[in-house]
Amino acid sequence: MSHHEYQKVEGRIFSRSFFILLTFVLIGMSLIVVRFVKGIGAVSNMNDGYPWGIWIAYDVATGTAIACGGYAVAILVYIRNHMRYHPLMRSCILTSLFGYGLAGFSVMVDLGRPWNAYNFFLPSKWQFNSVMFEVALCVMAYSMVLLIEFLPAILYSLEKSKWVRFRRFMDWLHPRLVPDKKAVLDKIERVQAGAGWLRPRLEKILIFIIVLGITLPTMHQSSLGSMLLIAPTKLHPLWHTPMLPLLFLINAIFMGYSIVIFESIISSYSFNRPYESREIAGVSRVIPGFTVVWMLVVFGDLAYRGQLGAAFSMDHLSLWFLAQMVLVGTGSFLLLGARGPSSPRRSPRRLFISAALILVGGAVYRFNVYLIGFDPGQGWSYFPSLAEIMITVGIVSLELLGYLVLVKMVPVLPKAHGAPPLQTQNA
Repeated sequence: MSHHEYQKVEGRIFSRSFFILLTFVLIGMSLIVVRFVKGIGAVSNMNDGYPWGIWIAYDVATGTAIACGGYAVAILVYIRNHMRYHPLMRSCILTSLFGYGLAGFSVMVDLGRPWNAYNFFLPSKWQFNSVMFEVALCVMAYSMVLLIEFLPAILYSLEKSKWVRFRRFMDWLHPRLVPDKKAVLDKIERVQAGAGWLRPRLEKILIFIIVLGITLPTMHQSSLGSMLLIAPTKLHPLWHTPMLPLLFLINAIFMGYSIVIFESIISSYSFNRPYESREIAGVSRVIPGFTVVWMLVVFGDLAYRGQLGAAFSMDHLSLWFLAQMVLVGTGSFLLLGARGPSSPRRSPRRLFISAALILVGGAVYRFNVYLIGFDPGQGWSYFPSLAEIMITVGIVSLELLGYLVLVKMVPVLPKAHGAPPLQTQNA
């Protein structure tokens, strides 16, 4: 791994964006405290008919697909051997790490009896025939894999850092709080020496971690579709199909490539950096192939099962189905065009719109499967409470806040190329 491909973002950590995101994080965490003190019924509208709500539908089923950027780019870099996309890897790994880590955290908030979660770590309690067990195991394992993959960046930063912010902080503190600054600086030197010793040894075995990082999402993304196979009488025929595992896997891949484009353009705009036009234009060429295959499988399966008429019946479920297809199809269509400098794929605005449409369409598909098309029977209804929505907003804000801080402390984003770097401004 070449650490010279990446750079930190200069600027203040405690910016206006930092405090706005921190406010939403504190609101969400406060409501989570209420959930654990008073019970899940105090903040959620979930019931026996709808045992999962927005936390599972978005934070887990949809959030992990959005967090598949690291998985999708790893396929390009390490399987297709397109090393020109390697500079995108580190930011993709970071967003995937936050996405999967917070998805696991959301599951803990969602559990009705979280105090029984320790059973997951007891092999005697494992149920190898359970899809939910496989999803939980893979998500936890993949989160650890992502952490290990990102660890060399942290070690390199510790090793090379001059600790400017920390030294200023010590100078700001009263001498009584830090009576022996030399001892503190000696400890910093020992930390740097330890990071310098560990990093090259970790990088030697990183290829085995990367193999796990490609294998695990392939397993659990398909399993997220498999979970609904057991509900043929509750999930509408528009979405209940034996092809669910395949559809969820393909959906995760094209959403992963789309979030790479989306995140790259947003970060370049927010940090006033040149757009990574060459890399994201290349990534965009991969997306239409996956979306076309996905749509062919969807409509082919509906035709095989005799459900094409239901897709165009124009009732509310049909409209949700058509919405997912139109969004994904329109986003993919905007990516089509001649190659070369004048290609539409090289327009950041067009790439951004395309990626956003595909992400929304892919998310609508997963919501359709997990919530909108799910009908437990008469007498049951569900709409997320304000507290549920704010907890989700708080979790997403925590992800954005972590990203905002780390890109200013660790070299995460690719070094600017092409046009000279622009003057950095606070995000």
